[in-house]
Amino acid sequence: MEANLRQTPLYGEYSKYGGKTIDFGGWDLPVQFTSIKEEHDAVRNRAGLFDVSHMGEIFVEGKDALSYLQKILSNDISKIQVGGAQYNVMCYENGGVVDDLLVYFLQENRYLLCVNAANIEKDFEWMKKHVEGDVIVTNKSDEYAQIALQGPLSEEVLQLFTDVNLSELKSFKFIDDITIGGHQVLVSRTGYTGEDGFEIYGEPSSIIDLWTRILELGKEKGVVPAGLGARDTLRFEAGLPLYGQELSRDISPFEAGMGFAVKLQKECEFIGKEALKVQKENGLPRKIVGVEMIDKGIPRHGYKVFKDGIEIGEVTTGTQLPSTKRNVGLALIDAKFTELNTEVEIEIRNKKLKAKTVATPFYKRAK
Repeated sequence: MEANLRQTPLYGEYSKYGGKTIDFGGWDLPVQFTSIKEEHDAVRNRAGLFDVSHMGEIFVEGKDALSYLQKILSNDISKIQVGGAQYNVMCYENGGVVDDLLVYFLQENRYLLCVNAANIEKDFEWMKKHVEGDVIVTNKSDEYAQIALQGPLSEEVLQLFTDVNLSELKSFKFIDDITIGGHQVLVSRTGYTGEDGFEIYGEPSSIIDLWTRILELGKEKGVVPAGLGARDTLRFEAGLPLYGQELSRDISPFEAGMGFAVKLQKECEFIGKEALKVQKENGLPRKIVGVEMIDKGIPRHGYKVFKDGIEIGEVTTGTQLPSTKRNVGLALIDAKFTELNTEVEIEIRNKKLKAKTVATPFYKRAK
């Protein structure tokens, strides 16, 4: 692996569990430990532990922090209470996406933004450029490590490490400065897999210790270390977007089906609002839809989609689902052809193969 790739504080742990690493946006990260299918199944049925320390942590503080975040983010930040998290999109003026992220409301005038690893520097520069009033924006990504324990047994496993009753921590809520296994960390009931689970932020030494102990103590319950491969199939199956594929500078949150995070009615103007308003009022010329192969083949990112021989878009993510073996994808196509069960063609190895539009998400957790 190239010497200039960045490594997380947990890098030294991967080989102990058979981790195979790849270059992921400039980071040397594990794609799998055993197999993508095994790790995917573990998260759906038991629990998996992910190293997500490559994600970025940017703090926003000051008496104008709320109005500043309202200006640069699409969702309504005023709706979050202290101890709450909210999914958000940061847009360019044209409605395209700088990044999608989570906002944690830590205390009055203090917020934490968890941003995508490949976008840390870009986001930080964008945020600094738009500072107004009494606001301090600080990139503390190098001071934090982060792990994600995901799956139906995640609460049961994490409860072994704390006296706090985790069943009272609801989805998209968090506890700052909680003691887990003797370490002071932030624990949020969030994740990127479509399952119940927790994301744990803390000092690198604390997170390394918790990684080891969660895998040790959780082993008898079937907890396994999981890599980026399973993380991608899990999020894709659950219909969660990946920046650079379903969201980008050229793909708006409305086109990606993330309109729930865009609050055009919030009182303050936010960057990209006018462009997004026009999209909403005029209708979308294209949008993301699920596709499933009729012919034999697997749709992959970048494959072109056709209707009656005319190109109408392309696949943003595609794979064979580990659990059901369905050959499916998400595709950004001309809105005229997004009605369910519309037959289309996907070009795979210079052949146009039959597929059809289908409902998403491909997986939904039973409540």
